[in-house]
Amino acid sequence: MSFLTQEKLLELLRNYKTGLIDEREILLKLKTSATDSENLGFAEIDYSRELRQGFPEVVYGEGKTKEQLTEIFKRLYAVSDGNLIATRASREKYEFLLKEIPDAKYSEPARMIYVDRKKISRDEEKKILIVSAGTSDLPVAEEARLTAYLWGNAVGTCYDCGVAGIHRLFKHLPEIQKANVIIVVAGMEGALASVVGGLTDKPVIAVPTSVGYGASFMGLAALLSMLNSCAAGVSVVNIDNGFGAGVIAAKINKVR
Repeated sequence: MSFLTQEKLLELLRNYKTGLIDEREILLKLKTSATDSENLGFAEIDYSRELRQGFPEVVYGEGKTKEQLTEIFKRLYAVSDGNLIATRASREKYEFLLKEIPDAKYSEPARMIYVDRKKISRDEEKKILIVSAGTSDLPVAEEARLTAYLWGNAVGTCYDCGVAGIHRLFKHLPEIQKANVIIVVAGMEGALASVVGGLTDKPVIAVPTSVGYGASFMGLAALLSMLNSCAAGVSVVNIDNGFGAGVIAAKINKVR
């Protein structure tokens, strides 16, 4: 099977420019590529997503068997030219998949299987900064960091600098003020997002985590606190959604 990726589209355009193919061939390929997919019975893989959105379909690993996850990932690996991600995946699933894709890697804290094979020039002047409140928030922060990195961004981190020891945050003021987009990851009462939002003129993406005692309601308290932030320019993603924050930050970074 041959599906149209960004690299293949660029090759088509170069061939058209040099006269090797005509516009009809390009038009035909574009028409058919808009619905490029493959039905495996348990999943239908969207091969045209890379062309539409700039990144191949990301696999959500939770709830899938190791066999299903491996089969989907293997098909994407064969078709795509870019980096690949499977989120919320266990080490057991990774070790099973590794037999089929030897260059796949695993991040234990992020619970992410990934392939980093695309040579990308990352702009250090447009850095995405991940700021997390506590060590317990690290898994979600790492999911955001690795996602933004694989999307082609330079990424920095300021971990364990929550409001309970706010002096730790102030040590990172130069990094906060220099960053192009900031992701703030916090559980408990989620106050860190408002504090960081008041220290920068850059977009802030807040990620509430399910870290906290009973009255935090598995991240709901942090979510509501972030949604009610008095700091202008703070947006909020779902509870524990480091992946979503990383993607949004990457897309903002691309147009800034």
